[in-house]
Amino acid sequence: MAGRAIVPEDLLRMRGVTDPQIAPDGERVAVVVTQASVESDEYSSSIWVVPTAGGPPRRFTAGPRRDHGPRWSPDGRRLAFLSDRDSKGKPQVYVMPSDGGEATRISNVENGVAGGAPVWSPDGQRLAFVARVGGWQEPKDEKERGKSRPARVITTATYKFDGEGFTHDRPTQIFVISADGGEPRQLTYGDVPAFWPAWSPDGRDVAFVSDRRPNWDDDWAADVFVVSADGGDLRRVTDTAGPVWQPMFSPDGRTIVYVGHRYPADDGRNAHLFAVSVDGGPSMCLTEPLDRPVWDFARPVWSADGEWILFVARDRAAYPLYRVRAKGAEPPALVIGGEQCIAGVSVARETGHIAFVATDPTSPAEVFVAKPDGTAARPVTELNRELKADIAPSRPERFTYRREGLQIDGWVLRPVDFDAQRRYPALLWIHGGPHREFGAYYSHELQVYAGAGYVVVYTNPRGSQGYGEAFSRACVGDWGGGDFGDIMAGVDEALRRYPFIDGDRLGVIGISYGGYMTNWTITHTTRFKAACSEGSISNIHTQFGTSDIGHIWNVGESGGGPPWENPGWYVERSPLTYVRNVETPLLLIHAEDDLRCPIDQAEQLFIALKKLRKEVTFVRFAGESHTFSAFGRPRHRLERQRIILDWFERHLTAGARAR
Repeated sequence: MAGRAIVPEDLLRMRGVTDPQIAPDGERVAVVVTQASVESDEYSSSIWVVPTAGGPPRRFTAGPRRDHGPRWSPDGRRLAFLSDRDSKGKPQVYVMPSDGGEATRISNVENGVAGGAPVWSPDGQRLAFVARVGGWQEPKDEKERGKSRPARVITTATYKFDGEGFTHDRPTQIFVISADGGEPRQLTYGDVPAFWPAWSPDGRDVAFVSDRRPNWDDDWAADVFVVSADGGDLRRVTDTAGPVWQPMFSPDGRTIVYVGHRYPADDGRNAHLFAVSVDGGPSMCLTEPLDRPVWDFARPVWSADGEWILFVARDRAAYPLYRVRAKGAEPPALVIGGEQCIAGVSVARETGHIAFVATDPTSPAEVFVAKPDGTAARPVTELNRELKADIAPSRPERFTYRREGLQIDGWVLRPVDFDAQRRYPALLWIHGGPHREFGAYYSHELQVYAGAGYVVVYTNPRGSQGYGEAFSRACVGDWGGGDFGDIMAGVDEALRRYPFIDGDRLGVIGISYGGYMTNWTITHTTRFKAACSEGSISNIHTQFGTSDIGHIWNVGESGGGPPWENPGWYVERSPLTYVRNVETPLLLIHAEDDLRCPIDQAEQLFIALKKLRKEVTFVRFAGESHTFSAFGRPRHRLERQRIILDWFERHLTAGARAR
């Protein structure tokens, strides 16, 4: 096999390719390219531009830190973007000529711009953006910086957010600013956040998402509002039926299309596209016939003729591109499919050509361009060509199995330099969510373990999305029940199908809900010789009041109310309840600033196992949040993978050599 095994340090060579934005004339695509550095222990992002007719991409911005969120002006002559080049961690809006030149900083908001890319007005004269307002500010005087901070006064249940910290006194608000700079105009006010600004076609109004109810922190519900671009009263358009996001006006300005669903406190529901009159009234679901969720990380876009809406869905581990007629009455139609995951789309306003970023299990993301109907898709970047020439990724092999009437997908990654005459240790990977899924995307994480000589087994058990809403909701109220059974059946099926897996050398690992399921697994079976549980849940009862979203999420997942109404479920479904059963050596990894699954979840399990004289190691990463395995500091990410490899080497491989 050409190429070598993938190692953790290949993370430093990989270029992350995101947010493709095709110019109005369809001749160029702007894209964000991100790379990790172990020297600076940070990431640098810059904007590159590539011609759609072919040719090498060129670096368009050269900020020292993070340039991102590129957006072409309507006439294509300027490019707006966000950068923290002048103030680390507090990005501002910049504008520069689209043919190159000096970038001009046009905003100077105190907390920096938040919530995504700036949005051009239709006439190209203004930009809308989101920024946090208020909050305690670090004193500029050195003497004052040494003094104590004021107390935090909390009056709402939603007062912190993982990766952002305390947000109760600095809600996001909508602003509009001249493209030439100046003082921005604040359009929204109050103690509740506002997100997702979108301009009306005539440039008079801005739509956005917020929740203005007195009890807005009780559930996920929100609404689409409209406000004059000059400021004024807010007008609610939707009926607070459930969560909403990503609104956009129709080209004629009569309709607002948005993503959401009608269940204010539920997880695992299919997000759909809805259309509602700008004057309000009932919303019409445009994607109901497609029993698949609209993907929450890729914003839908209009076709150039205004007849269709293009969107990415989650479908049996792939993320294909669909379109649906804006006026409804037709089921969604596939535009671009295949065993790949599309992760960002834009449409050229003048030509209708589609630019998108896509990845598959053996290739990091690159930029592609297709005709307006989705045909003739072709890559226009090879930003990871040198890395791909050096490495030998393992290609996943899909297998399916049935359990309790459900058809379930599983995959096996063979070790690099696979020898059919050998038997290999295996790692069972369990995904988080629980309503996420393993997809047809490139995973550096999984490839590292295949490169280290492990068979990697992973499945999409009940609870995973992309298999229909009933399948996704099947684990609600049944954590550790049917989902656990599905996963163990997947291990049994892999052992039956693949004789090169050594059933006596199995490890299990997972993050977040995958960490919960890892904890649950080792409290309910001793078949695994080692385990690694990351960012996990061990005690659902205490997570309810300590997690940033626990007071809503835990209740929805329990299927039966908060702990005082349904105490039995919170105890019975917590791995900590069964800690006496643990015989498997456990590696606990947790970020100290994790607000989603707070670190006390690992602390409780660690202390219990120590008291029981079980083998357990607890690794804490300072200054990191829940998603640090994917977005944390580069040195921490590399250190984490080395610790995991050492752990499983000691328990699954070294012992076998000794024997």
